[in-house]
Amino acid sequence: MKRSDSKSHCPINFSLEAFGDSWSLLIIRDIVYFGKNTYGEFIESEERISSNILASRLAHLELKGILVKKPHATDKRKEVYLLSDKGLDLIPLLLELADWGAQYDSETDAPQNWISAVKADRESMIRLIRDTVRNGGSIFSGPNSVVSKLTIT
Repeated sequence: MKRSDSKSHCPINFSLEAFGDSWSLLIIRDIVYFGKNTYGEFIESEERISSNILASRLAHLELKGILVKKPHATDKRKEVYLLSDKGLDLIPLLLELADWGAQYDSETDAPQNWISAVKADRESMIRLIRDTVRNGGSIFSGPNSVVSKLTIT
């Protein structure tokens, strides 16, 4: 876990201390892009985060006000993690990271038509993604996904 006091009051440092490690951003990615929201769904991600790191990052993101933890609607043994408004405000950053990665990773699996659609109307896409995620959807997964609304594959 990171220090509890800030190293400086630089806004970049503040941001990095809140969500700047790769695991935290991948958890946020999993919520936004793939609609994952339980511990079990996060642990199954392709990057194979260890259980102790996942638990630590979830607690940290909740402490920082980026995630909100709530009881699962149908299984009281589980909890769901949702993005707060503060977390939803990270969507533009995720889109920029995806664009940059798709541009420079010669083996990217990012759908180029998706990257192009975001570039074509970034502000409208951010609003659509934000509203979709706030209402329990995601970009790529589920019947209420952004991609299904736009018929982008």
